[in-house]
Amino acid sequence: MDLRREQDPHDLSRWRDSAFTLEEQVSRVVIGQSRVIRLLTIAVFARGHVLLEGDVGVGKTTLLRAMARAIGGEFERIEGTVDLMPSDLLYHARLDEHGKPRVDAGPLVRHDGELAIFFFNEINRARPQVHSLLLRLMAERSVTAFNREIHFPHLQVFADRNQVEREETFELPAAARDRFFMEVSMGVPEEEPLQRALAFDPHFHDIDSLVAEVTPNVIDHTALAEVARAIQLSVRASPAIQAYTTALWAAIRAPHRHDIRLADVDAERLISGGASPRGISYLVRAARVRAWLDGRDMLVPEDLREVFREVMKHRIFLDPVYELRRAELVGALCDAVFKSVAAP
Repeated sequence: MDLRREQDPHDLSRWRDSAFTLEEQVSRVVIGQSRVIRLLTIAVFARGHVLLEGDVGVGKTTLLRAMARAIGGEFERIEGTVDLMPSDLLYHARLDEHGKPRVDAGPLVRHDGELAIFFFNEINRARPQVHSLLLRLMAERSVTAFNREIHFPHLQVFADRNQVEREETFELPAAARDRFFMEVSMGVPEEEPLQRALAFDPHFHDIDSLVAEVTPNVIDHTALAEVARAIQLSVRASPAIQAYTTALWAAIRAPHRHDIRLADVDAERLISGGASPRGISYLVRAARVRAWLDGRDMLVPEDLREVFREVMKHRIFLDPVYELRRAELVGALCDAVFKSVAAP
């Protein structure tokens, strides 16, 4: 069943209902992840790419497959492997039935400009050369193949990363990570009834059947870019909120200047860079979508705080001496910034 209706991209009330339908469809098959699903919904309506990370087997792939099915449009998926090359995304060389060489379009270009969702599974298994191509794809929504430039006006990239294994993996460079609108962490549901359901209910053991339960095409993905622009224009930021946002930005860039101290850390040395203007603009974009989903046309501090970590943490670069403690220190730094900067 196709739930899409002819909708005016500026009829934001009906689009909000569609966003809730999207969440409801995904929540039926991926249980105990309401906050993660809300963050992905925010990214969809802000037109941002998402990197989902977490331990092996927590359901990252299932969630992204369910999200892609609900959004609809042309879909491609590729598995990150150590021998994957950039050309593998663009074309496929083979021998035809007559034994003659033939070159076919690869997963990125076979749908031409109609590709809507590109899902990169275990992205950190791919080599840096592949990450470079992905960087252009995410930044410009275009690639060059078969002597022409192909544009993807509706494209959204979903990727997941295996945080456990370290052998035959390649960390994403800072430039590629910065193109992800959000990095979202996904873990095991904490509620015991949900843990029991995941362990004992056969309903959750057949992933293909589970994803097939999601109603496809619940929104018109071709209108999302225009809807996203309408959302950004509809949600206002007061002068006080603007000042609060820039104060958060200043504190995360130079915590020592704002009397922020962390245990066993040289505050003046902690931050080596990051939290760029692009990052802070992404923060505001995400916060506006959150406000819209809550039915408001004005930003409040909680909108910014609720999405701050997912939008900003991968844009905070630590001094190498502290990098091994990244997960601990970045979280503690965000908490300290929220306590240091007074909300209006």
